[in-house]
Amino acid sequence: MTKKKLPKINLKRVDALINLALDEDLGRAGDTTTNSVIGVEVEASARFICKQDCVCAGLPVAGRVFQTLDPGIHWESLVKEGEFCPKGTVMALASGRARQLLTGERTALNFLQHLCGVATISRKYAEAVADTKCCVLDTRKTIPGWRNLEKYAVAAGGATNHRIGLYDMILIKDNHRELAGLEDENGIALAVARARKRYPLLKVEVEADTLDEVARACDCGADWVMLDNMTNEQMAEAVKIAAGRAKLEASGGITLERIPSIAALGVDYISVGALTHSVKAADISMDIVVAEGGRK
Repeated sequence: MTKKKLPKINLKRVDALINLALDEDLGRAGDTTTNSVIGVEVEASARFICKQDCVCAGLPVAGRVFQTLDPGIHWESLVKEGEFCPKGTVMALASGRARQLLTGERTALNFLQHLCGVATISRKYAEAVADTKCCVLDTRKTIPGWRNLEKYAVAAGGATNHRIGLYDMILIKDNHRELAGLEDENGIALAVARARKRYPLLKVEVEADTLDEVARACDCGADWVMLDNMTNEQMAEAVKIAAGRAKLEASGGITLERIPSIAALGVDYISVGALTHSVKAADISMDIVVAEGGRK
């Protein structure tokens, strides 16, 4: 499949996450097991090996965990972000003070396993629509604080990032419609008009629960219409109603098995919360070996 350009990782936020993760793991006493068992001068190397097929995402973050503990640790990524890694692939190498390698192991793996899990499921969904003009989108259903990383992993898997937050696109959902409807019976038109006036440079999307709402959203000039929890038959009708006037996004009740049939209906996008909100971590291990000579 065609590789997408990966979004930039916000290093300031990543460093904040890493520091929080290390702080909750180390507490005031530090790594009591490692500090009592392993000598200060012992050096080692470690291999990061995937124990299942997966798509790589997050190696730079894992490396940054170790270098936060000790800038002298050498980190080498052996595969590229977004690359498919068959079971048994050595994904990265780390070498340096053994204490820091052991201390950072679980935190680094937590980042790497989760992000590879996101990339792997994203690849499966993206491949399911690969022969169509439809794109699979992610959502804002992300772990708080992790959105930048999870959306990065989605892109690494080959799916497409939707809006990043509340600030970069207008999305008029059911509650917005209902409240706007208290002022005007056509709450959709009122909401779209107000959004256009306040933020003229932003795309405007309207969530529609019924075909009547699809028609209202298209009639008032919405750029996108979200078809929320509609059947395939309803979405096929929505494609006819829109007639190219707005981009259509299928959302709700999306499964990997159902997605090819939805893409064939002519919708432009399919958004899938499962890319981020219920991902199974990839099985990756860190195997450590004592460097030749052991101590300096």
